[in-house]
Amino acid sequence: MRRSSNKKIDITPKNEVKQMFRNWFKKRNEVGHIMTKQDVINTVLKNLTKEQDKFLEEAMQEMVHEGLIEVQEDGVTLVLKRKVK
Repeated sequence: MRRSSNKKIDITPKNEVKQMFRNWFKKRNEVGHIMTKQDVINTVLKNLTKEQDKFLEEAMQEMVHEGLIEVQEDGVTLVLKRKVK
């Protein structure tokens, strides 16, 4: 008999990552504004905890799905698609 796992996944680290991106874009808040690879490194990657790092890709994909950003072909450069509230 298999035990069901009632282990909950903490989404807080993912939301913290998303907020890092939102905060950066909110300061500029113009549709079409570009967050370069260097901006991503300095604003997000250097500040991630080990737990947040696990959620980086998922957080970015959610923001794409929400229509907030577009990821360029290099996989790192981001374009703001709508204003951040």
